[in-house]
Amino acid sequence: MTPLFPHRRFTPQTRESSIRWPDASGLAVSFVLNVEEGAETTLSAGDTRNEGVHEVNHEIAGSPDFCMETHFEYGARAGYPRIAQRFADAGLPITLNVCGRALECTPWVAQDAAAYGWELCGHGWLWESPVHMSREQERASIERTVAAITQHSGRPPTGWHCKSSASVHMRGLLQEMGFLYDSNDYGGEVPYMAETASKRPYVVLPYAFDTNDMRFFGKSEFVQADDFARYTIAAIDALLQEAESAPRLLTIGLHSRILGRPARIGALDAILSHLRKKAQEGQPAWIATREAIARHWLKQAPNASAPDSPRPHRPA
Repeated sequence: MTPLFPHRRFTPQTRESSIRWPDASGLAVSFVLNVEEGAETTLSAGDTRNEGVHEVNHEIAGSPDFCMETHFEYGARAGYPRIAQRFADAGLPITLNVCGRALECTPWVAQDAAAYGWELCGHGWLWESPVHMSREQERASIERTVAAITQHSGRPPTGWHCKSSASVHMRGLLQEMGFLYDSNDYGGEVPYMAETASKRPYVVLPYAFDTNDMRFFGKSEFVQADDFARYTIAAIDALLQEAESAPRLLTIGLHSRILGRPARIGALDAILSHLRKKAQEGQPAWIATREAIARHWLKQAPNASAPDSPRPHRPA
């Protein structure tokens, strides 16, 4: 029988698998700090419009928006150091989703990545969705971003994560250009191997918008730092339990201009403290960059298709 939507996956993610992360961990935790400051669209930079989302949603048309520009500047000048210092002090790895133009404005981000062993992942030249780009336009954006990351760090990125929805040709382009993985998938907590025309191994690492500080914006589902901390800690505990019998991946998304505010940074302190506590109790999670997670999953390639392969659903 031909599937109604052949490009989609509806089978339950695995609840039993022998695949483990390093040190026999069942849960991998990926902290991702999105570096977008300087890549937001703004008339001052010659873009066609101003970005309209910050602490409030309001787009100014026809004139530079200095409120918006300084809001993003705050992320680079105050929020980024506040977040980065915590990972440096703890000796923990983090993936930096960097927009190419943002990295041009904040080259010290690449210096920190080199100093602390953090990963630079491609996040687009501008902080914009590529969903309506032509194939040629998107390739040019990817190439320009790769060039900026390579120039500032000495090596090209192995991963990619675009804003919003991927385009219909994004994954094919990334595979052609030699990327190892992308994170444009929100359909579960288990990585998987994607089929490629070139037959080269390619990993997809699911991302998450719920354990993400962007929920302080918009409808403000998170208001106090404790809101974010409690929600994310609940996700950690639930996935640690599931991970006793099958691998799980939890992504915790951060933004310098959001979590880097003084009243919100305590959420990160609480989350890191909880992870240390669980490790002391004998339930460690593997905290790793997304590149490390993708490379480890690649080693499991002979069995990696099993978690998302079609199989009958048997309720517990």
